[in-house]
Amino acid sequence: MTVVIGIPASAEDETRSPITGDVVKKLAALGARVLVQRGATDAAFATPESLGDVDWAPTSAEVIAGSDIVWTIGNLSDADAAALKPGQVLMGLLTPYAGAAHATSLAERGVTAFAMELLPRISRAQSMDILSSQGAASGYECVLIAATRTPKFFPMLTYAAGTIRPARVLVIGAGVAGLQAVATAKRLGAMVHGYDVRPETREQVESLGAKFVDTGVSAAGEGGYARELTPEELAQQAKALAKAVADSDVLITTAAVPGKKAPVIVSRAMVEAMKPGSVVVDMAAEGGGNVEGTVAGKEMLVGVPG
Repeated sequence: MTVVIGIPASAEDETRSPITGDVVKKLAALGARVLVQRGATDAAFATPESLGDVDWAPTSAEVIAGSDIVWTIGNLSDADAAALKPGQVLMGLLTPYAGAAHATSLAERGVTAFAMELLPRISRAQSMDILSSQGAASGYECVLIAATRTPKFFPMLTYAAGTIRPARVLVIGAGVAGLQAVATAKRLGAMVHGYDVRPETREQVESLGAKFVDTGVSAAGEGGYARELTPEELAQQAKALAKAVADSDVLITTAAVPGKKAPVIVSRAMVEAMKPGSVVVDMAAEGGGNVEGTVAGKEMLVGVPG
């Protein structure tokens, strides 16, 4: 029996695709067929020609009805999720902690769901590690977003009239995304500082040519993630970070705790103390934000008159 893998369209603002032409070839070699909703891969520039030998369907309902396994980037729409049948498999970034009711509904209907973000980040699972690749891309993109919006030059520029000092960039969170942000800002010529509550990240930040901000707070957790801070540790962290934030032209925050709301690390007062024209990029916005007042999907320019 041939296994059919279905690719329905993702949310309107989603530009990633769970399938590429190379993957289609590998699946075909294993005897599987791929059923794709028309237009589902367009935003990722995975054209019909580049995908190769796949089957097409006009709607997500037809894809789900004709598939044994459904691949998606984020969660399906309510209507598509309701159309899943007992025995089907759903795979993707399913945010199980934030959508417990959704996960329970799938289980009750006999749907097997694999939330790919829960794969352990260990050597045996490296070939399936989805978070590292997405974190690296996100950290890189955060720096580009900041560089296009800050009035400061990232690199030092010297010309006949004098020298312009490079921008000061502070990256909070030294996971995959944060380290990629540090490396990218450094490559662009900025003066970069990095911070994380896990003490082992100091060496990683400094190996990329950045300076480590030491707050005296150490909160290493399990699985390479940080644990939640106590109120006393939060107060100590905020006091030590306040000056580093105020001195920065660009602040990039990437801190997250699996299964929890993103920790608020930067207060509104700390943001207001930044220089006019400073830029904040909060990568944790969808999880509640590391910066007080962050709203997912909206821009925030700090200190602009009016």
